[in-house]
Amino acid sequence: MRKILVTSALPYANGDIHIGHLVEYIQTDVFVRFLRLTGEDVIYVCASDAHGTPIEINAGKKGITPAELVDFYHKKQQEDFAQFEISFDEFHTTDSPENQRHSELIYSRAKDKGHIARREIEQYYCEHCGRFLPDRYIKGTCPKCSTEDQYGDVCESCGATYRPTELIDAKCALCGQSPDLRTTEHLFFRLEDFRDFLVEWTATSGRLQSEVLAFVRTWIDQGLQDWDISRDGPYFGFPIPGEKDKYFYVWLDAPIGYIAATEHYCSGKPNRNVEEYWLDHGSPVEIHHFIGKDIAYFHTLFWPSMLKAADYRTPDAVHVHGFLTVDRRKMSKSRGTFITARLFSRFIEPEYLRYYYGAKLSHQPSDLDLNTDEFVERVNAELVNNVTNLISRTFGFLNKRLESRIGVVPSDEQTSEALREISAAVSEVKKLYEDLQFGQATQKMLHISTIANGYIQSRTPWDLMKDPSTHEEARNVLTFAVNAIKVLAVLLKPIIPSFCAKLETMLGRGELTWTDAELNAGLMEKCEVGQFVKLAERLERGTFDQLLEASRESLAEVDAQPALDIPEFKEEITIDDFAKVDLRAGKVLSAEHVKGSDKLLKLEVDLGRETRTVFAGVKNFYEPDALVGRSVMVVANLKPRKMKFGTSYGMVLAGVDPEGRVTVCEPGEAVPPGSIIR
Repeated sequence: MRKILVTSALPYANGDIHIGHLVEYIQTDVFVRFLRLTGEDVIYVCASDAHGTPIEINAGKKGITPAELVDFYHKKQQEDFAQFEISFDEFHTTDSPENQRHSELIYSRAKDKGHIARREIEQYYCEHCGRFLPDRYIKGTCPKCSTEDQYGDVCESCGATYRPTELIDAKCALCGQSPDLRTTEHLFFRLEDFRDFLVEWTATSGRLQSEVLAFVRTWIDQGLQDWDISRDGPYFGFPIPGEKDKYFYVWLDAPIGYIAATEHYCSGKPNRNVEEYWLDHGSPVEIHHFIGKDIAYFHTLFWPSMLKAADYRTPDAVHVHGFLTVDRRKMSKSRGTFITARLFSRFIEPEYLRYYYGAKLSHQPSDLDLNTDEFVERVNAELVNNVTNLISRTFGFLNKRLESRIGVVPSDEQTSEALREISAAVSEVKKLYEDLQFGQATQKMLHISTIANGYIQSRTPWDLMKDPSTHEEARNVLTFAVNAIKVLAVLLKPIIPSFCAKLETMLGRGELTWTDAELNAGLMEKCEVGQFVKLAERLERGTFDQLLEASRESLAEVDAQPALDIPEFKEEITIDDFAKVDLRAGKVLSAEHVKGSDKLLKLEVDLGRETRTVFAGVKNFYEPDALVGRSVMVVANLKPRKMKFGTSYGMVLAGVDPEGRVTVCEPGEAVPPGSIIR
């Protein structure tokens, strides 16, 4: 028996859980439920990420304390996770005594070993508010594109990232006063000290997916920068021991929440303690993290280095997944596809989303697309018409015509071959679950259902039941089907647990384990079965349309609130001014990382008449391969800009959402390279 600790990334306690978040939590939950089903000793822990500037700001707008805001969202998120059957063993909070203790211990051990540096930096200070201003507490004009009213970390107009001190005409975001530049001392974690460790740790077989390893090694090769782990007070977080008015940056204590949640779970439980999971290097424990690719940098570089510095156990595997798109586009508030978990569950059965994600997920960190038409089709064709239809007609015949009693499985060659094929599929599904290839595993399960449906169709038990002399033959045919259904009840259980719990009741065998799917362990014969109960119903396309419309309406209400910071429009220009800009459609032929840059990708763009090199500040939002082949919009007559990495001959246009995420603007494949955009 393996002892395994599994975590999902900590949801920020500053908003609702949405269907994009659920990709990760459903993926993790399916893996955990599979491990439990096979008899492994596994615990699944998580917590609310409860500190930081955004929580301070949002709480201030609502007139409540940060702790009250965190408590509000912590409870809401717990309810949302429960609705989608996310089976945490512990859902804690990072604003906890356990987390503070481990944060202080990890910091002090790193400091004692010389891995913490002190350095003076310049930072804005608001005399009126009496505080230093971190990135979200300051606004000004973007130093790259001159857009006004931008936060101090990223421009929502051009997507550029910068330091708060680079803003032009900076103002305090709280009171609007002009701040002063002051010198303050910050603490830094020396990441470069762990270069050799990180090279070895990341290269360990099974630790990272090959795609993730490739860009992690690029980060290492580009040079590891010291990491600012402190913030000046006031700040919603833990004070740094031995320092005056200094607090741990949220990203230091957030991942330590995994440890705190483990300790909170173990507290008071016999034969459970946090040390065996995180401190005892000799104990046979595996640690698996599931995260999105947007936080891979922290989890593959900073996090293992922090743990190494403090002599904690480092993770055995970091499983990275991609983002969710809806109909091949980023989730959009205007289209209604930015759907909260709570709203989704009002219109569509949550298990349908679990099934759809399960049928699509793989081990690769590629994006997952929720195609609304495909969603309806897969639920209806696979879950309803294939699986549920097999179950309903099998139990329907048994309940109505054969006293709910099964006989023996036929011993002819056709039946034996079908049983061999099902047994082989069970073995394959187990391996696919272990490898996180849930989509392929689902297809194998559907194949089992197809085998059973075909078997029933060829044996026509409905005809056999017409003659009393062949009732037993009909019963035996349906006995084969019941055994196939029992296998499906086990294999589908990690993905759609409530569906399978109903099946367990109908089968009358109690709670099933993986052994019950292995036919060589014994067949289910000569016993009674329960009554059929409703399992799944067809999903009408109109239901999804209603969900999207309701999402648009609910998001419009949110957008109407003054809390959303929308930049002011710039001064008017004439049509002649606009005509000076030569906007063209282009197609990305190649894309690659730029060594030495933390935000640029080097693109080769086909503009019809020629191919241009363009440097785009989208590295934090796109992997190079994700841009190759895309249509883009390019400012073709922008004066070439010389950089230390080379010369950029144009600018790729992109949009920035209110959370600072960048999306490249696409004219569509129907507009060929070189076409004028107007």
